This record gives sequence, C-alpha cells and structure tokens, in this order.
Amino acid sequence: MTYDLSLLDKSPLLAGEPASAALQRTVALAQGAERLGYRRFWVAEHHANPGLASSAPEVLIAHLAARTQRIRIGSGGVLLPHYSPYKVAETFNLLATLAPGRIDLGVGKAPGGLPAATRALRRLHDPARVPPFDDLLRELDTYLAPPDDASPPALPTPPAPPERFLLGASPDSARSAAERGWRFVFAGQLNGDPRAIEASLDAYARAGAEAAPLLAVTALAAPTSEEARALTDPLKVVRVTLDDGQSVNLGSEEQAAEYARQAGAASYRTEIRKPHVLAGTAEEVHRELDRLQARFGVHEFIIDTPPSATAKRLASVTLLAGGAPALAA
Repeated sequence: MTYDLSLLDKSPLLAGEPASAALQRTVALAQGAERLGYRRFWVAEHHANPGLASSAPEVLIAHLAARTQRIRIGSGGVLLPHYSPYKVAETFNLLATLAPGRIDLGVGKAPGGLPAATRALRRLHDPARVPPFDDLLRELDTYLAPPDDASPPALPTPPAPPERFLLGASPDSARSAAERGWRFVFAGQLNGDPRAIEASLDAYARAGAEAAPLLAVTALAAPTSEEARALTDPLKVVRVTLDDGQSVNLGSEEQAAEYARQAGAASYRTEIRKPHVLAGTAEEVHRELDRLQARFGVHEFIIDTPPSATAKRLASVTLLAGGAPALAA
C-alpha cells in the first residue's frame, strides 16, 4: 500500500539548552525531511511553555520556507480563536506569495497554553462575545477568496492560494471541514482512540467531503524495538477535569494543578492515561501505518515525534523514510 508521510514539529528544548538550539534543530529537521522526500513539514503553536520554542508558526514558516526548496511548509496549526481571521488571511497570502505553491494553512481551536496565556492573547476580546469557531472559519474563508470577492481584500494575492486544513479530533470538527471545503486532519497524536478516529472520518465523508482526510499520529522508529520502547514507555497524558466540567490533556500533574489554579477552579480531578504511540523498528511502525490505512482509508500521515525522543528525531524520520512506500518510490 502507498501513502505519503509528513512531519509535525513543536521545536522541543533539551534540558538546559536555549530556545535558539531547538529552532536550529527544527531547521535541520525540515531540510532533512525535504531530502528524504516527506510531503509536508508543519510547525505547531504553543504559548508560555518553557519546553517548546514554537509560539508563532507563521514566523517560523517564513524562516523554513527560505531554507528549503521543494517541501510544503505549514502550520499545524494556527489557533484561530486567538486572532483576527483577516490578519491570518493576510499573513498566509503573503507567505504563499513568498513561497508559491508550498504553503499550507492549518487551523485549530485549542488554546495552546494555560489559561493565563489565553487571557493574554485575547486581552482585547470581549469575553461575553466570543464568536463561534465556525463563524471565524467562515470569515477566514471569505478573506482567502479572490480579491474581487472579499471586502477588504487580504493582499497580496498569491500565485497559488495556501492549501487549507482543519485540525480536530471530533465529528463536529470533521463536519465543519467538509462543509467549508477544507481538508480534515484528525489529531490522533492527541486522541488515538480508533473509535474516535472512525466516528470523525465517517462524519467527514457523510458531510460530503471531496478531499481525502489526513491522520496525525505520534510515532518513533529506532534501530531496535527495545530502544523505541525505552523512549516511549515513560510517556503519559494527564487529563484534568475542572469542577465546571471542562477537560484538557496536559503533560504532567504539576501542569494540571497550575491549569486549575489559573482557571480559578475550586476543585479538579486528574486521570493518568497512556498515550497512543506507534513505536518500534521502522518495519513495525509501518505495519501499524498499513493497518491504519487499511481500516480508515487514509493516504497521508502526519508524524509527530514524542518529546522524549527529541535527540532521536532525525534518526527516526530517516528510518521511517526508508520504509515508506511513497518515499521509497
């Protein structure tokens, strides 16, 4: 079976190093992905997280596009509720003008940080008038339309518009993508439950989607199964649920406690979960990708490498490229 592989990078920091080192590693990884034949290289958006250096994907996209030649560069994704859709359209039209035919606009609706960072990002927003995400997406679509169809136009007009992706992990997000003509990316690196994947991709198809969906997964390939497991077995996800019913996944119990404090919650509870990770030799990881493709009909995977394997990322993506049918061809 044939499928494309793409990469998602959060620019994680190793202990004690400056953020500049993490960003230099991201550049090297993008250049390596291009040499290896990966289809896309996406960067994430996270705020006030001392372990991650990627807080402004649009800036990093411009930097990466200038240092690569062929691979598509994009956001995985811009967190639209924080921003003006008009400004997002202007920014990505400019990027698509600088790197014609190579820019992807991926958007999502997660906050990307703890409540204090969200409040700082939305300082000028009226909390009583938070627009629904679908309204923001519809407005963004309007500004990404040809200049004659949008008022005011989001200039410059690129030779080819950015390709549009909606990242989500629910049937509602999948339906929104299909109804707006955006490609849907199921965030399996956040929720790898096969039932959730199936429900969302089924909703996407039933809503009349024309383009094939993508599936993001957390994956690590190593020379041996034992090495891969040693790097991924310690991983955990802490799901915190506040007293108002709001739930979010975080990386540690300390982060969960801080999230509850910043949210002003009187009480909260946590649940430790094991994340879904495809780990093993390249052959073992590709067997899992083959299985996912056969079950869900996905023809492109977005690979997210776990932070515990930051120093092993390039080795992992090199091993995976060697076993990927499309890349090998």
